[in-house]
Amino acid sequence: MAPSRRQFLAQSLAASFVGWTLAPGDANGAPHAVESLQIAPFRFDVTPPEGHSLCGGWIKPVVGVDDNLEAIGYVLLGAGKPIVLCAVDWTGLLNDAHIAWRTALAEAAGTTPERVAVQCVHQHNAPFACLNSEAIVEAQGDLPHIVERDYFQECLARGRAAVTEGLKKARTVTHVAHGQGEVKEVASNRRVSRNPDGTVKAMRGSSCKDPELRAMPEGIIDPFLKTVAFYDGEEKIVSSHYYATHPMSYYGDGMVTSDFAGLARKKRQAEEPDCTHIYFTGCAGNISAGKYNDGSHPVRAELTEKMYAGILRAEATLKPVPLKEVAWRTADLMPPANQKYDAEALAREIGNHDNSVVNRNRPSYTLSWLRRVEKGTPIVLSSLLVNDISLLNLPAECFIEYQLRAQDLAKDRFVATAAYGDGGPWYIPTKEEYPTGGYECSVAFCDPSVDDLMTDGMKVLLG
Repeated sequence: MAPSRRQFLAQSLAASFVGWTLAPGDANGAPHAVESLQIAPFRFDVTPPEGHSLCGGWIKPVVGVDDNLEAIGYVLLGAGKPIVLCAVDWTGLLNDAHIAWRTALAEAAGTTPERVAVQCVHQHNAPFACLNSEAIVEAQGDLPHIVERDYFQECLARGRAAVTEGLKKARTVTHVAHGQGEVKEVASNRRVSRNPDGTVKAMRGSSCKDPELRAMPEGIIDPFLKTVAFYDGEEKIVSSHYYATHPMSYYGDGMVTSDFAGLARKKRQAEEPDCTHIYFTGCAGNISAGKYNDGSHPVRAELTEKMYAGILRAEATLKPVPLKEVAWRTADLMPPANQKYDAEALAREIGNHDNSVVNRNRPSYTLSWLRRVEKGTPIVLSSLLVNDISLLNLPAECFIEYQLRAQDLAKDRFVATAAYGDGGPWYIPTKEEYPTGGYECSVAFCDPSVDDLMTDGMKVLLG
């Protein structure tokens, strides 16, 4: 028998107290002294076919391709079991879909899923993959797919093949470097227009045409694009770039694209074909280009050039040093569900044929999260520590404050943060922002206690 609402909430609260754990095979997550480290870059195409749903099925499906979507990453060898980091040009990977990706790449790399981080870039003319939600809408019989299973499995097969092939060409890693450069006139906070009581009055979306909102200050952002690069001697072989903003100029036209963040990455890749360039989106849950983007088509090219310039500024500051230590740390997170959601009410919304597609498909993601909390399947947070560098991997659409907090928690380290890992929780605001409302807080699947749980996890990961 299904649990009562009271029982479900009690189970959710109990589930939040999952203990923090360190990566298996690492003694207390302590760094390995490295004598022989190798890196195996990989990449594979994940462009959806014609007719496939985009962004969960509530915008126009694929009618064409402006530029292909890719999954790009690397395997590190020589620091215990292999470690895998991967960035995917999709809107999101949620719940069982995210676990499936980590498991597939782990199998190919000869490691465990806990030592794999898969982060999405979060473009919107792209798939928003949740196998749990797909099962829910598929049972309705009249809704567009969340993600088509054959295509999803084909992407996993490509991923396994790409990792396997990459391992055959693994390169020795001798040096690592970090740097940062300002990205000018791209990121802006979406929640700058406030009422006297602090609640959100109006929002700047990914694009914004309101002149008053666009004239307002940028608000709280992280202005720097951070780059971490691996070298074989003097040769740069992998360059990973991290920046926090929603990476959309315009979308909803059915034309698949990696948008301005992906296009900037591709431009830099074309200049350095022997170095694998990867782009990770940081904690951009409340950050977009809305102050500088009116949604018109020419602005995409402008934003691309601004991002590209930021990459060049960051890479200009790189100073390779010998790679001495590597560690991998993980922490399990199981935040309780937001008490405002009711599973039975969500099921009725999904089954109501008078509702629009967005008001039927979107609740399937919420219902999937409630069921996950009930089941107790945790989210895995992780970090890769290399010398004095921490590459922090967080879930879902975290607010920028988490990224800034991570940097504050580890002032003696260079911290580069990737969000949009396991997207199950949807948005993750800070606890102070929940009472202020606004779109992000209205669709957050977790209880405000997620803030303290995330912060405790980051402390473990950053050491």
